[in-house]
Amino acid sequence: MLETEFSKHELDHSEADYWQERVDLAAAFRWSVKTNFHEAVANHFSLAVNASGTKFLINPNQVHFSNIKASNLLLVDINDPETMNRPDCPDPTAWGLHGALHRKCPHARCAIHLHPIYSTVLASLEDSTLPPIDQNAAMFFNRVVIDENYGGLAFEDEGNRCADLFSDPKKQVMVMGNHGLLVIGKSVADTFDRAYLFERAAGNYIRALQTGKPLRVMPEDVAEKVARDVENYPGLGQKHFEEIKIILDREEPDYIT
Repeated sequence: MLETEFSKHELDHSEADYWQERVDLAAAFRWSVKTNFHEAVANHFSLAVNASGTKFLINPNQVHFSNIKASNLLLVDINDPETMNRPDCPDPTAWGLHGALHRKCPHARCAIHLHPIYSTVLASLEDSTLPPIDQNAAMFFNRVVIDENYGGLAFEDEGNRCADLFSDPKKQVMVMGNHGLLVIGKSVADTFDRAYLFERAAGNYIRALQTGKPLRVMPEDVAEKVARDVENYPGLGQKHFEEIKIILDREEPDYIT
């Protein structure tokens, strides 16, 4: 846990646990507002805080991302049957989706579910494939799950169905057909960077389609090389996220309270 002046904020012991994890997750919510990834008081991010993934942090129910702080994130336990009876229980679809992910996918330490504009447009197309037309898109070549069987709001059954689609650890992005975007990763920095870059790539693709001109699609071997090179490029996501927090420290310092 990072030792800062905010580590001593007036919280009881259970709330103060996992302080650095809380700060990172709060930063991801705040930056999602700046990038216009948020949608009213919907969508949800989570972060596992124990080795098995049974305990995780998640955003409070129906709180705008711009109002989320490290201290108001919820700490929940998959094995606690009383979770949804708590007065501060999470959104039921957040519990259904993220509970299933952390129960079934131990490699999903962090999960980010959003409805960003271009990824959601992509999810609305009959063919939701993102072709490798630029370097960002090539990063995701053969690394995306496309869910073509949307079953409604992500309550328990739908959450379990979605979690089962992440059986291949190589694939950490899901285009949720008729729904939005779901991204998993090993940390907040890793996951948020992946979500950010996928939305950028989807935006480039949708705009390219709008020109009506033929697309310049990379050969598969080149796209695969780009994807592998990015996977092996050290520290990109972490550095991106560190810079985000520097900006938030200056512009919205209350996120860390």
